[in-house]
Amino acid sequence: MAKKPKNKFAGQAKKEGAKPNGNAKGAEVEEDAEPRMGRGKQSEFKLAEEMAQQHMEGESDSEEEQDHVTSKQVGSQGGRLAAMQQAQRDMGGNKMVEDRPAGSVGGGFRNKQRVLIIASRGITHRFRHLMLDIGKLLPHGTKDAKMESKDRPSVINEIAEMRGCNSALYFEARKHKDLYLWVARTPLGPSAKFLVQNIHTAGELKFTGNHLLFSRPFLVFDAAFDSEPHLQLLKEMFQQTFGTPKGHRKSKPFVDHTLAFYVLDGHIWVRNYQIAKTETTGETALVEVGPRFCLQLHRIFAGAFQGATIYSNVDYISPNVVRSREKLAKSAKYAARTEAQRQSNLRKQTQPQIKNPFAGVFK
Repeated sequence: MAKKPKNKFAGQAKKEGAKPNGNAKGAEVEEDAEPRMGRGKQSEFKLAEEMAQQHMEGESDSEEEQDHVTSKQVGSQGGRLAAMQQAQRDMGGNKMVEDRPAGSVGGGFRNKQRVLIIASRGITHRFRHLMLDIGKLLPHGTKDAKMESKDRPSVINEIAEMRGCNSALYFEARKHKDLYLWVARTPLGPSAKFLVQNIHTAGELKFTGNHLLFSRPFLVFDAAFDSEPHLQLLKEMFQQTFGTPKGHRKSKPFVDHTLAFYVLDGHIWVRNYQIAKTETTGETALVEVGPRFCLQLHRIFAGAFQGATIYSNVDYISPNVVRSREKLAKSAKYAARTEAQRQSNLRKQTQPQIKNPFAGVFK
């Protein structure tokens, strides 16, 4: 069998890194040509030259902008554009919300005030309607499922953190009769506990006043809030909780109602009024909308739903004590009645028996 002739260029191709069956001319061309770069390496090389030239001219980016540029972004033109956009966002994020007009680039809603509205198990329909009425006054409020009665109120701090809330309104029902309202700044505090009395919901009052849903209210406080330190603290907590943030996405750009807080007889009376104008004279008048309720301060804690007591109301009386006193008053009447009956029976026993001489005449 005849042997195939050996290719005289095979050994030379192996030495030069070419394929054994490759063309000799191609091998000679590759030997004379310069070493080639990949497209990715060429783009990296050109981008490095441009960045070095900009640095020499004094037009390089700052160190903070270069931190956002990753190794993958350097390898493509799209990565460079993403780095520039990220730098613009970082520079614009340091400005205040009021300094940027609404609707501008990077000037969206930044005020993250949010209130968690939550209730406990065992809440009655009357208390639930009050909670819903208060929720309609807070466009920045968010609701959550009911709290179990066995859980401690401090668990609300974790719920508020998961929901992104920095304030909380907790409606705690006791014995299906009493309602307590917790107003707290989560997670560090402080927090205040109130006993809610004289509850009247907006549905049962049926006032003629009406205002736009989720409109920003005027917060009106009595002058007595500036008289004592604990009232000043409560005023600041009410402002941060019930005040609608400016530019909130759910709020309406109108101010057509006012939320008033008054101090009288050691209680805080809360009223909601519509700002209206009379048709005849055109003067501004206040028309009550509802709901209306009264708050009696119990305690103020240093933390959120926990911590040391920084103020305690000495005039506070527990509803259980009030009910026990009412029962004692009723029992006093019963005791007086039973004592009178016992004295009557005693007099009848001690009174001498007089025999009637005419007892047997009319037989």
